[in-house]
Amino acid sequence: MKKILIVEGNVKEENQSFSKAGIQTHTESLIESLNYFDRKLEIEIINPSSDKNLKIINSKLAGYDGLIWGGSSLNIYNNTPEIRRQIKFMKECQKKVKNILAICWGMQVAVTAAGGEVKKANTPNIGITKEIIVNENGLSNPLYKGKDEKFNAPAFNFDEVVKLPNKTTCLASNKINKVQSLFFEINQTKVWGLQYHPEITYEKMISLIEFRKQRLIENRKAFKTYDDIKKHISIIKNEISNTNKNERMIELKNWLNQIN
Repeated sequence: MKKILIVEGNVKEENQSFSKAGIQTHTESLIESLNYFDRKLEIEIINPSSDKNLKIINSKLAGYDGLIWGGSSLNIYNNTPEIRRQIKFMKECQKKVKNILAICWGMQVAVTAAGGEVKKANTPNIGITKEIIVNENGLSNPLYKGKDEKFNAPAFNFDEVVKLPNKTTCLASNKINKVQSLFFEINQTKVWGLQYHPEITYEKMISLIEFRKQRLIENRKAFKTYDDIKKHISIIKNEISNTNKNERMIELKNWLNQIN
């Protein structure tokens, strides 16, 4: 039985607002997607922003077969206490855990902890990112076994990796983000990073957009009007019929196969 640690990237207040709105947290989405491929996983969850038992978890890190670090609404350059705790914990994970899959915010934390840099992107991905192209390095990486060379994916990010850690390989890119996925090794830990969300459905992305619509207009300035949001949602709805569940999530399956 594989032992997996899931790291929750959101602060607990954000997750409470998700639950109140009837939306899965990122951790709940991850668990559901992982169980789709393997129902015998032993899964534990930690939130380094707020959990008080980090020292206990730190002492157990070497015992996990793999770790998945999920998404968040945080921006790493804001450097809040919660963010600093997450970066500190990631550094510990990069010393002790054999295999890490870092998704969206998780990739940004992994890159920052390893000496790379993340900044605000010129263009955000809201619900979907299009025409990700897997490069030659990606095609030879086991994470992309069986994946189409070009694909669309669920995504929700306002920031991007602008400087890779030393000895990091970019695996895939698109016109919006030069680094859509990456791989590096540090302290004998293998780290795969994805800017997009293979574990989240487009239906959930639509729910997130509707849930955050006021924030997207007033705070993020991503849309000018609610009609603009409706048009964008219609584009994502069209993608649903063109998406195969197994193909969307194949990176999760391949990662699990890597940690035997």
